[in-house]
Amino acid sequence: MLRQRFTITGQVQGVGFRPFVYRIALDNHVTGSVNNSSDGVIIEVQGSPEQVACFSDDLTEKLPPLAHVVTFESAELDPVEDETAFIILKSTGGKGHSVLISADVATCADCLADMNDPNNRRYRYPFTNCTNCGPRYTITRSIPYDRPQTSMAEFPLCDKCREEYENPLDRRFHAQPNACPICGPTVWLTDENNATIAQNDDALNRLASDLAAGKLAAVKGLGGFHLVCDATSDTAVATLRARKHRPDKPLAVMVPDMETARRLAEIGLKEEEWLTGLHRPIVLAAKHSPFPLAELVAPDTNFIGLMLPYTPLHHVLLNHFKEAGNNTVPALVMTSGNMSSEPICLDNTEAFERLGGIADIFLFHDRDILIRTDDSVLRVNKTTEDPIFMRRARGFVPAPVFIPHTGPTVLGTGPELKATLTLTKGDQAFTSQHIGNMSNLETMYFYREILTHLQDILQVRPELIVRDLHPDYMTSTLAEELGREMDIPVATLQHHYAHIHAVLAENRHTDPVIGLALDGTGYGEDGTIWGGECLLVDPKGLEHQRLAHFSRIRLPGGEAAVKEPWRIAQAALWELGITEPTRYVWPWLTNFERESHFLPQLLHKGINAPATSSCGRLFDGVAALCGLAETISYEGQAAIRLEKVQDMSETGAYPCPLRSDDPVSLNTLSLVAGVLEDLEHSVPVPVIARRFHNGLIAGLTYMAYSFSMVLDIHHIALSGGVMQNLTLATELPLALKAAGLLPLLHKQLPPNDGCISLGQAVWGQRKLQIGS
Repeated sequence: MLRQRFTITGQVQGVGFRPFVYRIALDNHVTGSVNNSSDGVIIEVQGSPEQVACFSDDLTEKLPPLAHVVTFESAELDPVEDETAFIILKSTGGKGHSVLISADVATCADCLADMNDPNNRRYRYPFTNCTNCGPRYTITRSIPYDRPQTSMAEFPLCDKCREEYENPLDRRFHAQPNACPICGPTVWLTDENNATIAQNDDALNRLASDLAAGKLAAVKGLGGFHLVCDATSDTAVATLRARKHRPDKPLAVMVPDMETARRLAEIGLKEEEWLTGLHRPIVLAAKHSPFPLAELVAPDTNFIGLMLPYTPLHHVLLNHFKEAGNNTVPALVMTSGNMSSEPICLDNTEAFERLGGIADIFLFHDRDILIRTDDSVLRVNKTTEDPIFMRRARGFVPAPVFIPHTGPTVLGTGPELKATLTLTKGDQAFTSQHIGNMSNLETMYFYREILTHLQDILQVRPELIVRDLHPDYMTSTLAEELGREMDIPVATLQHHYAHIHAVLAENRHTDPVIGLALDGTGYGEDGTIWGGECLLVDPKGLEHQRLAHFSRIRLPGGEAAVKEPWRIAQAALWELGITEPTRYVWPWLTNFERESHFLPQLLHKGINAPATSSCGRLFDGVAALCGLAETISYEGQAAIRLEKVQDMSETGAYPCPLRSDDPVSLNTLSLVAGVLEDLEHSVPVPVIARRFHNGLIAGLTYMAYSFSMVLDIHHIALSGGVMQNLTLATELPLALKAAGLLPLLHKQLPPNDGCISLGQAVWGQRKLQIGS
């Protein structure tokens, strides 16, 4: 007889791993045991050498769909006499652990079949799940992942559910959120006075009817609340925008099935995989024309953010809405349940208080959400077929990024906008879900809540905190506070170097690179605002150098210029020596003539007019010059409009040469000059928009190639929020490849500031390793 012990770490708890092990043990006629522990899943098997070998093969080749093995260790043990069975032992805890917590998983086909069967006891039950699907991260308090450590602890199992839960051959064996209408959570619908008007399936049916009639609802979901309305109703969408104070930013839409999704947008194979897979993010897809939903759903862009139902509650609601029969296209706006810039609402009381001025009705349930988590958002890079994340949260967090080195735990505190935080543990970096803009106390409390939770479930304590160089960021202040509270050192890393370290960590790249960091704002080492940067970054030696940057443009009025891009356009013209309109009448003079008259004085005297090399501000200025956006209501709006109007048949490009300044600069003002010349000759704006994109891509490629030849470095790392622009994301890597260069792109985190905390954390871990 042979006895072996297997210790397996990774995503192996809460994913049906123990019943899987039990079944293959029975299939191979071995005895022994399996249990969850803080070290991972521990398996002991005993049998003939052939039986144990077959068991070991099955263990690695027939994994459950949600399982992900990180380490697999085996050791030979002394056989145990008189052992006659294979058993599942109780979970054991301990200090520290090597377990990956599963992200929340979309409802599986088997559970959907249960819910759609009128003879099944879970017919239309909105909390149906099994070991292959359902909530995980959002209901988990601590490890090991067992029911007492989740928000399902409050719901004792009925006899039938307990029988499933305790049967190793049942797919609901140790499914911690297992429940049914007898013993599980319930839903109810309330009016604006918080009076209950319907319960259980009647509540979802009534909600669907009210939505079809034009009402607005706050719906409690998996990681928080959604604000919901009929996506085909111009009136309902306009009302939602007015009440939420979100005039233009695109709204996500949930549809019941792929058939409906295809009626709204062009869905390729990769988009369909994401829409129907385990993660169920919001996927940006090109709108069909004519577009059958309310135009106000996404007025600035040719893309629509689509998602399919990912919880049983959503499936039941969409089915009822589809059956309501009032809509040619069954589609619901599902946007985050918050006021702009605040965190998503978590519990019933909070939602009723904060969303009472928006929603007419409220769908509540009594399963507590322990961790608030927004929907993830991505688009597909048509060239590489990789995802481009706009926001990484539900469905992906807390899956780690596996980094190229191991080391002590470091906390990266992230940026001010699109904030995340990252904790490293060994060779894994755990980046939090999207937290938001650190502009209010509510978001700060949310940030601390996530930090405490991640430290608890990972059972780590950082040895170093890394923050942004900007002294006034709320995350910088928080980093210093945490350093004092924990009595650990705090280091700073410039924003754009953090961008490049993040993309290098994702690609596990450890050699020096040339980095192109393209975004809106980042506090530079020289005290100016950076954002169009060509950088040398050595992730091993931690050497950094600013090789080149975009032409500087002043921001007259400071923050006001960010919200009023016409100011940037006029400032760019001022840099070119143009102070008055000639053949082309500046489009902003209609609404801002008085302010425009005084702008040259501000620029000449340098009063509240900081200089920036920002790529994002360049896009803003060009869009304003073209008359596409004098003012904006959300970040990136002007650039989105500029990208939208491009005439893709145009092949021309404005010049964008390198200038041998110190440091070298990319003369992006020549792009502005080209735009103005074409506007003065009445060239159509779509042609101008395309020539601008083409010229910028050519200039970036030439700059990267030039430094590549000088430094003998051929990998070009691309990061920054501008890399969410689909034109740059697809065409710049192709141009770099055509020049013989090797682009490195983000694939697991957003290229926007959501990746900053990862770059900080991996830089800090390396800093501790080399003792710098």
